[in-house]
Amino acid sequence: MSAVRELPTAGGSTGDERVAKTNPIRGAFGRPEMGAVAGAIVIWAYFAIVAGGRGFLTPRGTASYLEVAAELGILAIAVALLMIGGEFDLSIGSMIGAAGMMIALLTVQYGWNLVPALLVSLAFALLIGAANGFLILRTGLPSFIVTLATLFIVRGATIGITRAITGRTQVGGLQELPGYEQARVIFASEIEIAGAGFPISIVWWLGLAALATWVLLRTRFGNWVFGVGGNQQAARNVGVPIALVKIALFMMTAAAAWLVAVIQVLNTRGADVLRGEGREFIAIIAVVIGGTLLTGGYGSAIGAVFGALIYGMVSQGVVYAGVDADWVQAFLGGMLLAAVLVNRYIRSQATESRR
Repeated sequence: MSAVRELPTAGGSTGDERVAKTNPIRGAFGRPEMGAVAGAIVIWAYFAIVAGGRGFLTPRGTASYLEVAAELGILAIAVALLMIGGEFDLSIGSMIGAAGMMIALLTVQYGWNLVPALLVSLAFALLIGAANGFLILRTGLPSFIVTLATLFIVRGATIGITRAITGRTQVGGLQELPGYEQARVIFASEIEIAGAGFPISIVWWLGLAALATWVLLRTRFGNWVFGVGGNQQAARNVGVPIALVKIALFMMTAAAAWLVAVIQVLNTRGADVLRGEGREFIAIIAVVIGGTLLTGGYGSAIGAVFGALIYGMVSQGVVYAGVDADWVQAFLGGMLLAAVLVNRYIRSQATESRR
């Protein structure tokens, strides 16, 4: 057996030459979410200066942008896990409208109790998610194409069925249903802090972020997600169940869309077939801003949280600052491009730090 050569240290002791010392600051900046954290601080500071005296810094102003961030963040967390796994899901926007309308039709139109309607709509969402994953695995087509097709199928079917049953595209009156108040407490109530109502969706958002972070960093499934997204063939060679991981991830994004649909339906006391339109692209932008690579295998749920927070602060901050809201999309496009460039740089630095 060969001995391990010891290297002298500055204090005269010896250490294992295989143990490399890394700069902790450099290691911190190698984290995928650091760009989004820095961006969130800068954006908050900007609106604090520009619109702080107009309500942005008040508890009510804080609650307004956290509410926007929470609904997007719930989607973004699930999308982040899927993108780390190397796939996309463009059907989540249409799933929000479909799940919400299914709840409204079953209860208002057909007299179902709210709880069974919620469960049936969840089962429907999970089925669509599983179908997406199965089709992608079975056909080998890119997830972008498959889920884009699902987006149009689900949205078109939702509009057609709703019009056939009700003659319109909106259904209201959920507040009159038995069980509505109990469900509202869980999904759509508010917690009063300093005179402002903070929606409970913020609690769902942060709780799911903590759960997703634990799954990614502390469980075998999390290792599988990184493995599948980083090198699918290598992951298969070491026994990772590729099909199980990918189908589970698509079911997660569908479940996240369902949760957002439930929150919106109970908040507005009704459903709209076009609700959720475009959310799939905003969620992807939030995830990319949060440091997740478009190529998969690298990212974090915390990054998605800060990406959603940036969107929430911008979308509400421009209102408090008196800026034309039409500029929000231009800003998001610029943020997306900047995030991709920053993420590429951080990724290269992280790779060098491991050498």
